[in-house]
Amino acid sequence: MCVYEKLQAMGITLPKAPPKGGVYAPVKLFGEKLAYVSGCGPDLNGELFKKGKLGRELTLEEGQEAAKCCALNILALIHEHVGDLNQVKTIAKTLGFVACESDFYQQPQVINGASLFLEELFGSEVGLGARSAVGTNALPGNIPVEIELLIELK
Repeated sequence: MCVYEKLQAMGITLPKAPPKGGVYAPVKLFGEKLAYVSGCGPDLNGELFKKGKLGRELTLEEGQEAAKCCALNILALIHEHVGDLNQVKTIAKTLGFVACESDFYQQPQVINGASLFLEELFGSEVGLGARSAVGTNALPGNIPVEIELLIELK
């Protein structure tokens, strides 16, 4: 099934690609068919996601929703820079950062919000790659989650 049809069947509209937050390339194409997508936060279409840290202002479930929003922003960037989400051959690596209290240890469960969404959209073979989930004391703009992807294109 076409990725866009699958999104529609899931009741999801692809957001506008998020604006750059600094001096960098949002998507860097390199090698034969590789693309590195810079870190994306959870704010969609200019609407702010809840701010704060996991384990203080936000619950695990809110963190998972933030991670899913990050994945949607990544898809919007891929669509904008590559032209077609159906060109994704595989997600090679997901790197997720979680702003959290020092005694919060559920970073992998937070990033599952993105991983489960990408698996549902692309299937396990394409949507699940290697992954790291890292806790940090702060993220830009007090966002709770930031995610970046390394993908291979067809």
